[in-house]
Amino acid sequence: MSVQMELSRIIISEVNDQQVVYLKEVEGDRTFPILIGLFEATSIDRRVKNHQSPRPLTHDLLVSAVEILGGEFQDVVISELKEHTYFATVRVLKDGELIEIDARPSDAIAIAVTCEPALPIFVSEEVIADVLG
Repeated sequence: MSVQMELSRIIISEVNDQQVVYLKEVEGDRTFPILIGLFEATSIDRRVKNHQSPRPLTHDLLVSAVEILGGEFQDVVISELKEHTYFATVRVLKDGELIEIDARPSDAIAIAVTCEPALPIFVSEEVIADVLG
C-alpha cells in the first residue's frame, strides 16, 4: 500500500554534494527525506518557484516528449529501498495501458512538479517504515 505525499521542502547546499527534498504525508504528519543531486534539486526548485528557462531542460523535454507521443502522466511512486538506493516509477497511461517507467526518485519528483497540474507522489508504506523505523 502507498501513501500520498507532497513536496514540502527543498534544501540546496552550496557546500555539500547531496541536497535534500522532504516529502510530507498529505493526510498525516510523517515526513520523508531523500538525498538527491544538485541538478535535480535545482530543477525541482525552479519548477516550484515558477522560474522559466529560455530553453527546455531535461525534465521539460521528457514531459513534452511523452505528451506529444500521446501519453498521459498519472503519478509517481517511490516503491522500494534496496541497499540504501530508492527505486521509483513514473506511471503513464498510453492507449489504455498503464506503463511504469523506472526512474530515480529525484527525476520522478522533478517530472511530477514539471507536469501541469503537478502529479501525485506516492511512497510505499514499506519504504516509509524502513526510513522512519
